[in-house]
Amino acid sequence: MARRCAACRIKITQTSNFRNTFRAQTGSMCNRLHMAITLGESPRGTRCNPDVLPGRPEVGGGDGLAATIRDIAKEAGVSVATVSRLLNKSGYVGSETAVRVQQAIDRLGFRPNAIGRSLSTAETRTLGVIVPALSNPVFADAVSGVTACARQAGYNVMIAATNYDSAEEVEAAGVFMERRVDAMILTVADPQQSPALDLLDAAGLPYVLIYNQTSCADRPAVTIDNAAAGAEVARVLQGLGHRRLAMISGRFADSDRAIARRDGFLAEARSAGLDAPPVHEVDFIALNVDTVLKELFRAPATAPTALFCSNDLLAISVIGALDRMEIDVPREVSVIGFDGIAIGTHLHPTLATVVQPSREMGEAAAQFLLRRLAGEEAAPPCRLPFTLRLGESAGPAGNARPADLQDPAYTREGDSHDDQ
Repeated sequence: MARRCAACRIKITQTSNFRNTFRAQTGSMCNRLHMAITLGESPRGTRCNPDVLPGRPEVGGGDGLAATIRDIAKEAGVSVATVSRLLNKSGYVGSETAVRVQQAIDRLGFRPNAIGRSLSTAETRTLGVIVPALSNPVFADAVSGVTACARQAGYNVMIAATNYDSAEEVEAAGVFMERRVDAMILTVADPQQSPALDLLDAAGLPYVLIYNQTSCADRPAVTIDNAAAGAEVARVLQGLGHRRLAMISGRFADSDRAIARRDGFLAEARSAGLDAPPVHEVDFIALNVDTVLKELFRAPATAPTALFCSNDLLAISVIGALDRMEIDVPREVSVIGFDGIAIGTHLHPTLATVVQPSREMGEAAAQFLLRRLAGEEAAPPCRLPFTLRLGESAGPAGNARPADLQDPAYTREGDSHDDQ
């Protein structure tokens, strides 16, 4: 079946090959809106409006764009999940709330997404998993936890990697919806403003986030306290006598986790009376750290004595680049990474890092969804504890290691929380 965009009149044919079809037939600005049309999210009045963020149609009526499920939730003063339960008849909604939602539907002229409803009720015993990169072992470990739980429950798993690209997140979610997965586990760039999650909310498809941190109860997540972990790194480096700190991170626009780690790190440094550590961003995939390091170490008198990297792959790249610059780790500069990937224990020097329980996080996310799909009461996902593993890449700034850090196998465990 073919449809046309209400504004540009480009013909759109529903196909299994979302990415090639949309890129061939539309411009990048229209990409997500055309996908919404094909999926039936906004079957009436959707148009290619360059003033509207793709994937986020405005409230319509007349010449405007078609209303979405989020518009209904806002109009009725309820959560997206409540509207979804009412439309899909998938859970209890109080009578007064139901009336309020129906009135909002009538006022905004919303037409429920029949395709989305069928996706949420047609069981395929398949989970979809969307992560930024399978080349990073931290995500591969989480996927291992998901697949182990899914296999025990008789579910298959489909996996997609998005290269830290929010547009790829939308495309992957759309493909999985077409494949009729029963639920999804995702890591997105920004869970507060995510077109991919908006798409799943509109379809009423169950999902849980992994690694992301969100304050939105409608978007459950299995994660750690990234800000607390960043603060712990700063505390440990101060305990080792370091006063000049710096951070090298992947792009903050691509990772809410990196933002939280940065915020905790900087806040702890500030509370300790240290000068604000400089923060530099690099690409998550390319890991092009040489230019940043040359800038940081241009003036030895002011160069940092310790570096915090937002993930382990970045930390490993930094140590390699420092070696090429003939800067010794840890004698001249300490390096601490984040994730706790296994290869870090086999390097020389062994990598100091914040260890995330990635496999356990994958298992917890899968168990949460499997209970929901079975119609059982599912406790909200929680924050799991992190551990700081002080490997050989982190050493004292002076001659003496503080007494409580003399053991090279030193670890400190982060708190776990039951809240989001």
